[in-house]
Amino acid sequence: MISVIIPTENAELDLVHALAALVPAAAEGVVREVVVVDSGSTDNTDMVADAAGCTFVTRKGPRSERLAHGASVAKRGDWLLFLQPETLLESGWHHEAQAFIERAGRTPKGPKTAAAFRLRYEAFGLGPRLSEKAASVRSQLLGMPYGNQGLLISRQFYEKLGGHRPLPEMEDLDLAKRIGRSRMVFLRAAAVSAGEPGAAGYATGLRQALARFAVGALRVPTSLAVKLHG
Repeated sequence: MISVIIPTENAELDLVHALAALVPAAAEGVVREVVVVDSGSTDNTDMVADAAGCTFVTRKGPRSERLAHGASVAKRGDWLLFLQPETLLESGWHHEAQAFIERAGRTPKGPKTAAAFRLRYEAFGLGPRLSEKAASVRSQLLGMPYGNQGLLISRQFYEKLGGHRPLPEMEDLDLAKRIGRSRMVFLRAAAVSAGEPGAAGYATGLRQALARFAVGALRVPTSLAVKLHG
């Protein structure tokens, strides 16, 4: 039913946890394959992927190109789930994802919808909780989830939209923008993101937030906002 695509770059430890969260879904036949698209890691990312039975391919270039390549390599699922290696899907996520796919199959416009997960940060404290609230508001109002929330989309719809464009950054918002708010569903299950929000620094975080706001709220072309995002 689902092909999972994960772009990696020296993501050995994160990948272990991300793949472990997929095991119950694979055991129940919901996840049919996992494609790990690596940019040339120097750690044991390839060994982790091999031990888990993933399809491991190497592709140089930005994450957008690795995601698009992974979608072309994946063959077994009618639905594609794009995940970042630092994203851990909470227990039971696949039941809700399966219900969404089955519901989509029963409605005429269902195959032309996509779904993302509720964002939750692994870190403790007030900052991560506020970031989670901000992500919820952004998601519901603009229908533009970030890449660390995952994206579940039918292969047919993904290909019709043109897939991931070859952008150096912000490929997540670029694709969400083309999907549109009315065709984006937000699941109750959480995508737990490792690390602290804003770890890149205040100045960098503010600049990136402005760039993403320009794309999401002001509808500035992603190709222009990328320059501000950096």
